[in-house]
Amino acid sequence: MKRIATSLLLTVLLFFASCGTLKNAFSAQDAEGAIRELLSFGTQHGGDLLSKKGAFSKETLMSTLLPEELGKVLNTLETLGLSKEVNKFSTTLSTCAEQTAEKSVPIFLMGIKKMNISDAFNIVKNGGTACTDYLRKSIGDTLRKAIAPTMSNALNEYKVAEQWNTLTEPAKLFAGNKLNLDLGNLMSGLVANLMFKKIEEKEMEIRTRAEARKTVLLQKVFGQVANKLMKR
Repeated sequence: MKRIATSLLLTVLLFFASCGTLKNAFSAQDAEGAIRELLSFGTQHGGDLLSKKGAFSKETLMSTLLPEELGKVLNTLETLGLSKEVNKFSTTLSTCAEQTAEKSVPIFLMGIKKMNISDAFNIVKNGGTACTDYLRKSIGDTLRKAIAPTMSNALNEYKVAEQWNTLTEPAKLFAGNKLNLDLGNLMSGLVANLMFKKIEEKEMEIRTRAEARKTVLLQKVFGQVANKLMKR
């Protein structure tokens, strides 16, 4: 009887110990730190890729500036003999976007550092792109506004506004009030959105590939989450 009681007691203690280990495999502070590291790596990843020459294609740029229903406007402009102007404009604008992407990295990193991460456990365990989604939701608008001056400086440096005005004059005949002429705002939004997409890519890589977890903290937090998902 004594042996049975002792065995039962050990079983209960081991059960609660295992539960405690699962629950406290990493702390809330670990989870928060890992989220910041993941987002920082994603930002560096995005900055490296988007600052390369040719990172912003003509199609991406023009589809951002011209709504889908006005896609014919671009073809019309080229038909009217403005093909060279359109190409020159998109090439110059691409350079501005590349420079802005590179200079936006410190802005993103500062935002990530200051970001208030609530319920870090759930963000880590939710999987997918939960970390990036939280960044976008919590300070996405702030980041877009913060990089707007950098974009405006680049546009002014290369006198893109003058080219934009040349192109939009005939476009207004077809687009009317549907054409958003705030070039700086449109381009800031494009750079920010593409940065978020690159951060998402890095998040998925860190979540799914052990070799992508370059730090002890990333291995500790996301490695344990990945292992638990595999055991289900």
